[in-house]
Amino acid sequence: MNPAQFDQVTVIKKANIYFDGKCISHTIQFDDGSKKTVGVILPTEKPLVFETHVPERMEIISGECRVKIADQPESELYRAGQSFYVPGSSRFFIETQEPLDYVCHLEG
Repeated sequence: MNPAQFDQVTVIKKANIYFDGKCISHTIQFDDGSKKTVGVILPTEKPLVFETHVPERMEIISGECRVKIADQPESELYRAGQSFYVPGSSRFFIETQEPLDYVCHLEG
């Protein structure tokens, strides 16, 4: 598989739009039933709070962000090429000063 693209997938045409358009993504589904979302988070003035239902691995494609997972005392910086994991039935806080491209790997 080419790491820069996903092949032989179904793309859900309807966009997922959150936080008044600060985060926009599309869901892609693979033949094995697994799903990912591919999206962009625009610069934020304060952290955006996402709730998770299933475990998620957020892969940063470009840009950088600060992330605080659930009740962690401090946020951590993540850059392009890095990823972070969020357990299911949890939440995370994310903020960025520049457009952030990401892939969310839904692992549940």
